[in-house]
Amino acid sequence: MNFKKCVTVAAPLLMALLLGACASGFTKVSPTPPDNYQSLGQTSGQACGSQGIVATAYYVIPMGLNSRVENAYIDALNKVPGAKSLTNVTMKEDWFWWLIGTARCVTISGEAVK
Repeated sequence: MNFKKCVTVAAPLLMALLLGACASGFTKVSPTPPDNYQSLGQTSGQACGSQGIVATAYYVIPMGLNSRVENAYIDALNKVPGAKSLTNVTMKEDWFWWLIGTARCVTISGEAVK
């Protein structure tokens, strides 16, 4: 097999691998609750982070992006006095454009327990 034919076959395969979609499994957001816990009701919390731009399509200066899930979880816990963790947790993420960047907001909802 000559080099040109090898490149002709390998290039589309390499491109397909590079452009293929990514997927991941479930990620734990909250700790496993104890065997005996008391439900304190539903709660939700929200936290946002943003990313400013310098020029079109170049995002730089991330602010609060990496900690927004943890901060939303803490916000949800703080809304229910005595809550130690959440069960049946759901996460929703929204984003919006704000003139010189984007903001990404996470809402964590669940049942507060102690």
